[in-house]
Amino acid sequence: MSTPARKRLMRDFRRLQQDPPAGISGAPQDNNIMLWNAVIFGPDDTPWDGGTFKLTLQFTEDYPNKPPTVRFVSRMFHPNIYADGRWKYLSGHLTESVEPYI
Repeated sequence: MSTPARKRLMRDFRRLQQDPPAGISGAPQDNNIMLWNAVIFGPDDTPWDGGTFKLTLQFTEDYPNKPPTVRFVSRMFHPNIYADGRWKYLSGHLTESVEPYI
C-alpha cells in the first residue's frame, strides 16, 4: 500500500543514498519502509570518538508530521539516552522542531 508517509520515506531514502550525511548511515529494514536501521559514527575529538552506535527508527503513518520512535540498540553512556536505548527528550521539544515539508 502506498500512503503519503511511505512515499515520503521512499523519497527520504533516495535522498540519503544520493547525498549521505557524514557520520550517519541508515536504510529501511528488509521490506519494511516503516522500520529503519541506522548507525551513527562517534564524532572525532569527543567522548564518543571511534564509537559505532546502532539504532532503530520506527515510523508511523503520521510521518512526517510526527517524528519516529528512536531506540539505540548499542549500549552507551549518554545523558539523553535511557539504559534501555530509548531517547530521552522533553515532551513536545522534538515535535516542535520537526519540519515535515523540507
